[in-house]
Amino acid sequence: MRIFLAGATGTIGRRLVPLLRIAGHHVVGTTRSSAKGDALRAAGVEAVVVDVFDAPALSRAIAAARPDVVIHQLTDLPPGLDPGRMAEAGQRNARIRSEGTENLVRAALASGARRLVAQSIAWIYAPGPRHYTEADPLDTDAQGARAITVAGIVALEQVTLSSPPLEGVVLRYGHLYGPGTGTEQAEPPSLHVDAAAVAALLAIEKAHAGIYNIAEPNGYLSMEKAERHLGFDPSFRLRADP
Repeated sequence: MRIFLAGATGTIGRRLVPLLRIAGHHVVGTTRSSAKGDALRAAGVEAVVVDVFDAPALSRAIAAARPDVVIHQLTDLPPGLDPGRMAEAGQRNARIRSEGTENLVRAALASGARRLVAQSIAWIYAPGPRHYTEADPLDTDAQGARAITVAGIVALEQVTLSSPPLEGVVLRYGHLYGPGTGTEQAEPPSLHVDAAAVAALLAIEKAHAGIYNIAEPNGYLSMEKAERHLGFDPSFRLRADP
């Protein structure tokens, strides 16, 4: 298949690229940096330097790529998840999840893509009995910085899942750890970055439209849906660093 990977040089994107290439997919990957574009080309990816907020340029890029599937792995987080910069990053991420996702969806629809796989997060459920399933409500009554995050996620998920004929798949990832994340452990619900990447690969090949919790076994979430429908295995690791 032809894959348009938005955020190909991000934390998950870098781990996802080799999986897509090994699976035989043609990958067009985005970055905002010309230097990172060179690295993508060296990895066998057709690189596009574009900003998701430049809607006309993004639309042209996706139209030229003619993708079967668009994968949304865009975030804007500080190196090492620097606590002193996370408040500002939360605002930027919320904009990517709302305005950026809308731009991606419009461009994907115009290009004739059939599926969009979007990165969400799994620690935003409203307080209630655990293990949370995908059908449980999100914490839309949150306050402060959490409210900004939840609003961005609600916007991302709504436009991803309600833009027919585009098939929307939402992956609610746990807290990432591993190469490129700045940490080798994470609070529950946790998720190794390689397992996050393989979930995106499974989503383009096996998923029905809808939402999937993606994390390691924990007392917070149920992963039964992802295990049953995707064959998701949280112990997956790349054999070598890309």
